[in-house]
Amino acid sequence: MKTVFIQPERCVGCKQCEIACAVEHSQSKNLYQAVSESPKPRPRINAGPGIYFNSSFPNKCRHCNPAPCLSVCPTAAISRTPDQEIVLIDGSKCISCAMCALVCPFDVIRYYESADTLKNRVVALKCDHCIERQKDNREPACVEVCKVNALLYGEINELIKTAGSELSRSVSAAVAEPAEPPEQPETYKSWKTWGKDAASLNKNR
Repeated sequence: MKTVFIQPERCVGCKQCEIACAVEHSQSKNLYQAVSESPKPRPRINAGPGIYFNSSFPNKCRHCNPAPCLSVCPTAAISRTPDQEIVLIDGSKCISCAMCALVCPFDVIRYYESADTLKNRVVALKCDHCIERQKDNREPACVEVCKVNALLYGEINELIKTAGSELSRSVSAAVAEPAEPPEQPETYKSWKTWGKDAASLNKNR
């Protein structure tokens, strides 16, 4: 199963994923034109504050299976693609009852106007895994713009294996015997010697 794998420890909160997502779901697919569109294009991913100071977490739909939102939707506005990987919302069927938002364990469903439905009509919106981009063999927009690899796209088991290997290497490096400290540059040694000489002169005054 292909999915977007999140590595929150790498996220720097730059929100480029949010911008790329909003542009991808805009009518023009262009950043400069999207800002003046009506209704305003909205991101389906939210890079909010993390649990620690100066940390952040890019939160998005996990496309659960079974999906609680799909189970409770009274109008069958939520469905799953035939390959069983992507959960989608049909805005034309959505009645904004918020049942899906109530049961979502990750709080990723929002309600905004959408260019895909009638004007001035608020409907449920969430990540659709950039399904149109996937049809062109392109990775999701949020993954494409992430510069720190906080978002990765691929087969879930392969991504977990890679992340586990990186963690193992980090832990091994942390518990290994410390290496010999690097040799100090001559310029640093000279400045240190000069500092000691200047301090001794001040003491003798």
